[in-house]
Parts: sequence; C-alpha cells; structure tokens
Amino acid sequence: MSEQDIEKFRQKLLETTTFPTVYMFKIIVPSENRTIALVENLFEPEADIKTKESDKGKYTSITVKQVIIGVEEIIDIYKRASLIKGVMML
Repeated sequence: MSEQDIEKFRQKLLETTTFPTVYMFKIIVPSENRTIALVENLFEPEADIKTKESDKGKYTSITVKQVIIGVEEIIDIYKRASLIKGVMML
C-alpha cells in the first residue's frame, strides 16, 4: 500500500466507523502452516479467528473479528500483514 492509499483508507474508516468497534479483517494466504500462523499472530488472543481452505487447498481464507480502539490499530495490522510473503488482503 502506498502512503496515498493508506491515507484514503484512513479517511474512509474515519467517515464510516465509530470507535471502539468490532472490525472484520479478511486475509487470504497460501495454505502453509507457517504463513497462517504468522497472520494469526497479528491479532490479540481474544480475537475470533476463522480459517477456511479453498476447494483445491492452495489458499486459506482467514477471517478475524477483533475489538479495535482506533483507526491506527487497523492500519498497523494491515501494514504488518503486508510484510508476510503471499498475503492478499480484501
């Protein structure tokens, strides 16, 4: 994500979301245990994490619901997730 994309995302979140909130993250990764674990470790232990493997087993969808205090927390998680090889964010 470029800084311009991040700023647009920040503004959209501020316009549409009241904090604190339960935010839903959707991330797709290759179906590798290490990659899935790295993504899951981005979130708090209390987060509701669900995984679903694709029909052919090549990818895993990770859906996470977590209480978020402010917009910067969301952006931070997405920035850290983008550093993990193979991560695709929705």
